[in-house]
Amino acid sequence: MTQRRQLLPFAALSASYFAHIGFFNPYLPLWLKDMGLSLLTISLLTAVQAGTRLFAPYAWGALSDRTGERVKLLRIGAGVAFATACLLFLDWGPLGLGLVLLVMFTHTSSMMPMSEAAMAHLVSQGGAFDTKRYGRVRLWGSMGFLVTVFLAGAWFEAFGMRHFPGWTVLTLGAVLLSVWWMPDIKETAHHVHVHVPVGPVLSQKPVQWFFASTFFHVLSHIGIYVFFSLYLDSLGYSKTMIGVLWAVSVAVEVVWFFTQSRWLPRVSLTGWLVLCSVTMLLRMGLTATWADVLWVLLLAQTLHAITFATHHTVCIALISHHFPGRLRGRGQALYTVAAYGFPGVLGALLGGVISERWGLQSVFWVSCLTSAVATAAAYKVWRLQHPRLVRTP
Repeated sequence: MTQRRQLLPFAALSASYFAHIGFFNPYLPLWLKDMGLSLLTISLLTAVQAGTRLFAPYAWGALSDRTGERVKLLRIGAGVAFATACLLFLDWGPLGLGLVLLVMFTHTSSMMPMSEAAMAHLVSQGGAFDTKRYGRVRLWGSMGFLVTVFLAGAWFEAFGMRHFPGWTVLTLGAVLLSVWWMPDIKETAHHVHVHVPVGPVLSQKPVQWFFASTFFHVLSHIGIYVFFSLYLDSLGYSKTMIGVLWAVSVAVEVVWFFTQSRWLPRVSLTGWLVLCSVTMLLRMGLTATWADVLWVLLLAQTLHAITFATHHTVCIALISHHFPGRLRGRGQALYTVAAYGFPGVLGALLGGVISERWGLQSVFWVSCLTSAVATAAAYKVWRLQHPRLVRTP
């Protein structure tokens, strides 16, 4: 019971952070479109978030590993992000807006890696990653996302996109309150000045192929993260229905996080990694081919339980395995950089160019190709972990 109470502030942070993400990421492109910006400019501005993930998570993670002050750093980041969000009410123009987003994202992009590193010992059982305990915390993030993605869609449909900055300030205010509720955890002093190199871990073949698989898997997802709302808008879906379709994907995600401890042990973690990428290939194919057929699109959205929720838990578990102890912060940060930073920048920029030239549907066909590459890399990880199951000629 005591440990459950200790997890409550982390659940609150997960809920408030993903409540922010739940409206911000799906509707940022539509807000920018409402401002009269081109697809290429929209893709450049949305790429700023991924761009900060190239440096911010590792910098914050290394600092938190060295100082042990993960919670204090979370409070600083949340405070600066909230103050910066207030600047969105002003008319900056594309360049000025890009700078505002850069500052804001620099202080939010590392929140989940640092939070998950801070609570790592609370979601472990006998030194092993406890998927049930982690899932019960993470599902609150999905619930937060679910509420705001649906409510914001209905709100923007009724009142227009001009209230987007207000939603940003409100949700980041909730994040700020959540991090101040967290206990001021600091790791024991005798670890603070011990430097544990990360190079030997990164030199391991299974780790290298793992990062390759996550890179291409999330690159496939960028079509959803950046262009999905624009794609649906171009097909004539209302903002309310766009919110519903996003909500469906998160609803199945909530169910998965709540029940994942029942299903995950049935397949190895690396086996799940392969299954997630195969499912991604199917999802992108359905979205590219039949997005104008509502029931097919709803089916594709339910696959989010595998392509995101399962994949995320599996990745966090593998990171916890390969980067234990004082490597936790940097391990989580490297995962964010490799899986969300580089793919986010590349996907947003290339997607903007591709969609300008061949239309938004083409982005999802390209995602099918990257899903196939992700599947091949994930299979390599599985084969390295299970060599006895692979026949030799």
